[in-house]
Amino acid sequence: MANDVVVPGLGESVTQAVLLKWHKPDGATIARDDALCELETDKANVDIQAESAGVLRHVKREGETVAVGES
Repeated sequence: MANDVVVPGLGESVTQAVLLKWHKPDGATIARDDALCELETDKANVDIQAESAGVLRHVKREGETVAVGES
């Protein structure tokens, strides 16, 4: 079963972020709470953790803009 990684709310008035860096390669086996990637906003950088164990599949590239709520 696939679980999407959803861009969380990142603060008041922040609607998008840049995918700065993947911490795990595409196809990596991950555990719950592993750091997956780092997002950069105009206010702060934030790491996104895995909500469940599984295999990570990158659907966005480093440097791409992502919207809050997007998976």
